[in-house]
Amino acid sequence: MKDRIRYYLTLLALTAALIAGNTGCSQASGGAAADSESGVQAKSSAAGEIEPLTVTFIDVGQGDSALLQCGGHNMLIDAGKNDRGIELQDYLQSKGIKKFDYLIGTHPDEDHIGGLDVIITKFQADHVLMPDKKSDTRTYDDVIQAIRYKSISLEHPERGDTFSLGDAEVTVLAPSGETYDNTNNYSIVLMVRHGDNRFLFTGDAEEEAEYDMLEAGMDLKADVLKTGHHGSRSSSGQEFLDSVSPAAAVISCGENNSYGHPHAETLNKFRSMGIKVYRTDEEGAIVAESDGTNISFNVPPSDSWVAGEPKGSSAENKRDSGAKGEKKETYVLNTKTKKFHYSWCDSTAQMKEENKDTKTANRSSLISEGYDPCQKCRP
Repeated sequence: MKDRIRYYLTLLALTAALIAGNTGCSQASGGAAADSESGVQAKSSAAGEIEPLTVTFIDVGQGDSALLQCGGHNMLIDAGKNDRGIELQDYLQSKGIKKFDYLIGTHPDEDHIGGLDVIITKFQADHVLMPDKKSDTRTYDDVIQAIRYKSISLEHPERGDTFSLGDAEVTVLAPSGETYDNTNNYSIVLMVRHGDNRFLFTGDAEEEAEYDMLEAGMDLKADVLKTGHHGSRSSSGQEFLDSVSPAAAVISCGENNSYGHPHAETLNKFRSMGIKVYRTDEEGAIVAESDGTNISFNVPPSDSWVAGEPKGSSAENKRDSGAKGEKKETYVLNTKTKKFHYSWCDSTAQMKEENKDTKTANRSSLISEGYDPCQKCRP
């Protein structure tokens, strides 16, 4: 009898222990589930938040420079002309910037990389990007020497490369790897995605490079376009603009510049497409703020629609005067880019043979045929 009682008591104790154990496991499991669920919710909530992106199109006169900031990360695209380097340094330091994740020289023209040697020397930089296109200018050499001084590896991005700037994603769309007769077409072109918003930076890429991006079937849709080549007629081809379909275009150019930027043809395209235009020559530094859904600007869009080419200027008169009285010259034509050059122009040596043609004609007749004069040899 005692053995039976002892047996039942032992069984009862074991049952009680099992019940207590299961209850404890249940409570612990429930607590862990609650913590896990809370963590997922917190992560989900955090994923729904996005650090704002600030894009400042800096007024560097007749040149380009854009500062992108997102979540404490900084990127500078171009640095204006040689005489703007110290001024740009002071501006960036006034913003509290000490380090850049990325410094980008879109192409080796002086109005884009002139101040880059100062910025490389005075700031820390994780990456310096330029196209694989050298130049024999003092400006280019200054940049290379600054890179060597800081012991930085110069990187040549390729189409399809991607990297992050905080919560913004950056994709390289150009250069394509093609050989061009114009340095502008080697420009690094960047698509910056921030939530649902897109910014497209095109350097000085002209219609030939734009055409190559279109031919590659690239997704060029963007909300804000940094207008190619300061609003020159040599960029912003209609097919390219149709593909980008921007709501806003920013033109970086100097007041009363000698190039006549922005050209009337470009402004007319923007106006006919209902694109809002922001100009550094009229409004100074232009700041675009993105929260991932909406984009706001610090200034209203320009309503002047005034081209940089004054009416009645000698350039306009030459275009409108026709062939009468003009001396005929032998020009080299690029049938793809629709540019004409003097035969001695360096650009002619870089042309593909299938795109090269020679013609004896006067300047006005070539312009009437849809050709534009080379901006290097200026025929």
